[in-house]
Amino acid sequence: MTQRRVALRAPDKLVFLLSLVPYLIEQQVVTVAEAAAHFGSTDEQIRDAVRLIAMSGLPGDTGTYQSNDLFDIDWDAFEEHDEIVIVHHVAIDEAPRLAAREAAALIAGLQYLAALPENADSSALASLTAKLRAGASATPSGLAIAEPAADASLTSIREAITSGRQLEFDYLNARGEGGRRRTDPIRMLSQDADWYLQAYCHTREDVRNFRVDRMSELVVLDVPVADHGDLDVPETLFQGSSSDLDVVVDVAAEALPLLADYLADSSTQEVDGRLRVTLRLAHVHGLKRLVAGLPGLVTVVAPADARQVVAEWASAGLQGYDEASVR
Repeated sequence: MTQRRVALRAPDKLVFLLSLVPYLIEQQVVTVAEAAAHFGSTDEQIRDAVRLIAMSGLPGDTGTYQSNDLFDIDWDAFEEHDEIVIVHHVAIDEAPRLAAREAAALIAGLQYLAALPENADSSALASLTAKLRAGASATPSGLAIAEPAADASLTSIREAITSGRQLEFDYLNARGEGGRRRTDPIRMLSQDADWYLQAYCHTREDVRNFRVDRMSELVVLDVPVADHGDLDVPETLFQGSSSDLDVVVDVAAEALPLLADYLADSSTQEVDGRLRVTLRLAHVHGLKRLVAGLPGLVTVVAPADARQVVAEWASAGLQGYDEASVR
């Protein structure tokens, strides 16, 4: 089959060449036909571009082109086997590269994402991880990513959601109160590192959010979920209610966006270099987790029982360190 050659305009040719060079370097060895199929061009356009690349480069300090200032290809492979192999390239190595620690941090994040059930056997994540390793300025440090305790429950939850079946489980709320719940799963949401199941709870007869790491003994029932089309399902994870507790805190300005979901209103007052705001929480025990996530950035001002709960929790944590040092 004869390929139809379409002439490229100068701007299009430049974009084509700028895309072709990194593609050839990444592929290392590629045939003319494979490159043509990748870019939707003809074999002859690829050959012309390769010949042009071989005459391109970056002049040295003298302003003239020396042998090492030009791209070079394996001409034998190109002319005899129609294969493109760039054996010397210039300027590309001067692009910014990630430091080993930066690459290691990004790879750790990709490893965490790859461990999630929906990303199992993801070729895109594996390819990106390999590129980060190859593109770092030095070999990235190996990091072990602990599997979150909630991951074992995510598969069952997703199975219930996709199959439209009820989900039953034991649930321990933030107050330490436990009980068996039967739910109609609606969807999953995440807040930082925590996963939540949004579901219609048959026990409470209303929509509730369940933190996945507080769920246990999950069972997907052979009972279809009911039609809850008439329910007002909130778009956000946390919703206020008349029983919520207002807590006044002083927070560092840079940390305020992290508390956006908990702000009772938009009013702020500067006090001793910090912003005094009011948070709205479901209960005082949730404040402990919030303060732990922003160490040194949040100070509880009022009410007194909220200050006491946080102080007792912090003291218990310090006592645990003291006991460990004695052993």
